[in-house]
Amino acid sequence: MSTEPIFRNRPIAALAVICLGVFVISVDATIVNVALPTLSRELGADTAQLQWIVDAYTLVMAGLLLSAGSLSDRYGRRGWLNSGLALFALTSAVAAQVNSADALIAARAAMGVGAAVIFPTTLGLITNIFTDPVPRAKAIGLWAAMVGVGVAVGPISGGWLLEHFWWGSIFMVNIPIAAVAIAGGILFVPSSRDPVAPRVDVPGLILSAVGITTLVYTVIEAPTWGWTNAKTTAGFALSTAVLAGFAAWERRSTHPMLDVSVFANRRFSGGSLAVTAGFLTLFGFIFVITQYFQFIKDYTAFQAGVRLLPVAASIALASILGPRLVERIGSTAVVAGGLTVFAAGLAWASTADAATPYVQIAMQMLLLGGGLGLTVSPATEAIMGSLSVDKAGVGSAVNDTTRELGGTLGVAIAGSVFASVYSGRLGTTALTGLPVDAMRHSMAVAHTVIGRLPIQQAGPVRAVVDRAFLDGMQVSSLVCAGIALGAAIVVAWLLPARARLATPFPELAKA
Repeated sequence: MSTEPIFRNRPIAALAVICLGVFVISVDATIVNVALPTLSRELGADTAQLQWIVDAYTLVMAGLLLSAGSLSDRYGRRGWLNSGLALFALTSAVAAQVNSADALIAARAAMGVGAAVIFPTTLGLITNIFTDPVPRAKAIGLWAAMVGVGVAVGPISGGWLLEHFWWGSIFMVNIPIAAVAIAGGILFVPSSRDPVAPRVDVPGLILSAVGITTLVYTVIEAPTWGWTNAKTTAGFALSTAVLAGFAAWERRSTHPMLDVSVFANRRFSGGSLAVTAGFLTLFGFIFVITQYFQFIKDYTAFQAGVRLLPVAASIALASILGPRLVERIGSTAVVAGGLTVFAAGLAWASTADAATPYVQIAMQMLLLGGGLGLTVSPATEAIMGSLSVDKAGVGSAVNDTTRELGGTLGVAIAGSVFASVYSGRLGTTALTGLPVDAMRHSMAVAHTVIGRLPIQQAGPVRAVVDRAFLDGMQVSSLVCAGIALGAAIVVAWLLPARARLATPFPELAKA
């Protein structure tokens, strides 16, 4: 197969294809959120399984991104992109046909493999196509906007599909989009690779995947086991030990999957922290708010998805504005300020209850979406501008890993905090004689039970269940706000305001 596109020197067309690829995998990170009540009813999924349906995709993606980025540098980013899109389409078709929650979790994990192949190639290709710093920053800004918009548009498109088709349609829609992206890649996207191709770091791959998987699995299962249970303690201890072993191995390895010395670069580490915190809190918020719209506000799946539009719009606009602000006031003020605005939006969102008008919720989402948009684009440019162009795949993989690990932990942390508070509140005498244990596992089960009760009993029980849900939502939103604010403080200290202009592609540009 030719390594060159049919139409050469079409950077804008190539960028459009790259953005389409990253858009479809970003949509799939959240498209299932609005389907959670449907999946709970159709497949009998409890809260832990719902978390895994969301997290299996991002967890596998996060675990494999570093290796996939290294392999794309070695074997060629264009071919890697098209192969990943083909695998993503195939596994999406499988996910649409399963008939159990566990099977869907497995299919989502397989989709994560395809997404892991796609994601690091996108920024790597952009960095090689747009070699001048100013056009590159604009291209990365558009890329970041597409990622953020994809994450926010996922629930909207999912809601529309659920209202018109069966639940599997939320996965089938990926197939034509991936096909168009593959065709565009063949036509317009040039190939690039690292001229010095190191061998694959197999121990690093295994250690990173095991450490990340163990950490997230423990966070998700902790509410069921108990936060002080021996299994929870052992899970956190094991994940810490394995990830420490990964860092130690990478420092000693002659061909590391991740050169951990890059984290000594304040631009690189500050940007990575900002991306992680931003997507952790965004995914945590979306996981809870989509259920709030459907269970508390009684919106349909599509109505719930459409009501997330302010997040998508504000992320897109702020992602384009962010690089322009950096030129005026520097990266530190923009990124730290964006995280602070995001934290304020989350704290405000924690005040929502059953009577809160949608206009107020929309304002909250505009605030937090705008904060994220201001954060992500400059933070991504800080990461990619810290490494040489030949190492663009690995740099992209680190950026994408922090993004996906943040999103995975966001669902795990917000979901676990929510589940702990929600289940802890369902212990009142109003629920005597009802299947409380089952109601604690899933809000969908609780609503099913309520639907079978006499009208005079259903009202008080619904009030107790809704109050428990709102308490869980409030605490999880405040936890996310605290994480965003803490990250803003650290980033304000860590991230340099300006990069060195004389070395746009240093191997390690220490600012």
